[in-house]
Amino acid sequence: MIRDAALVAAKDLRLELRARVGMGQVLPFAVLVLLLFAFALDPDRGVLERATPGLFWVGVLFSSVLVLQRSFGVEAEDGILDALRLSGMAPAAIFLGKVAALVVQLAVLEVVLGVGVVVFYDAQPAHAPLLLSVAATATLGIAAAGSVYGALSARLRSRDTLLPMLLLPLLAPVLISATRGFEVGLEGHAGGGWSWVALLGVFATLYLALGAFLFRPLLEDA
Repeated sequence: MIRDAALVAAKDLRLELRARVGMGQVLPFAVLVLLLFAFALDPDRGVLERATPGLFWVGVLFSSVLVLQRSFGVEAEDGILDALRLSGMAPAAIFLGKVAALVVQLAVLEVVLGVGVVVFYDAQPAHAPLLLSVAATATLGIAAAGSVYGALSARLRSRDTLLPMLLLPLLAPVLISATRGFEVGLEGHAGGGWSWVALLGVFATLYLALGAFLFRPLLEDA
């Protein structure tokens, strides 16, 4: 299963590197979102500083929808989902591979956005281990839930509008927890932040378990 998951993840990452959609479209979009927030809230720097964690994760969520639409849309149109279904790989391995590829892409996105909030918002990462732990668990949860709903909406004509409507409400607990954890990490008081990491870990584990269980029927329906 690990070998098959690694093959699927490598395939997704190669497709992304060749298409360069992430570098050419998603990353500029994410940076533009940060800039627009900065322009809108710049007259009151206090509000901008307090809103930095939430704005960061809103940018991540919006950008992750674009990544998911690209990933599953291409596979549905080119028949890759059918090929995966007939490949003999375990559906759980396919799911884990797609999650791993999305984690890598979202990690790159978050690094760019992290530099953006430091430059544009003058944010100071006071407790880096907590911030990295929050980012890792939140990213895993986003990738797991996104892979499930990406497969669910892949063949639908209205997937471009349906995917955000299905995914974003589900990820609201992740958004809230990640924002609270980042608030603690930016303030430097890490003691209360680890509870948010634990909560994000629960969400990520739940999404991974449900995805591994549900991906077989989702793949067959797609």
